[in-house]
Amino acid sequence: MPSQHIWTEKDRDGMKREVRATKFGDRWRFQSKTAGDVDWTYYNHPLLEDLLRLKEILVRKYQRRRASAEDVASIEKLMGEQSGHD
Repeated sequence: MPSQHIWTEKDRDGMKREVRATKFGDRWRFQSKTAGDVDWTYYNHPLLEDLLRLKEILVRKYQRRRASAEDVASIEKLMGEQSGHD
């Protein structure tokens, strides 16, 4: 069963950006869209800021028993893999 987490944020110019992170099986898929955009941007390598934000969300949800420890661990693993790409 897929697990999806959605959040919005504003950049320095006040533009709203919506981010969706979906986990299906062992894979996370990230996509984002800025206000006014028609199409979603899909990421093969998610932005570090998005990974950090998702980890915060998952930790809070885990504390309320709405996310699994495996989801938190998989994001930490993905963050480690991403740091190797830079």
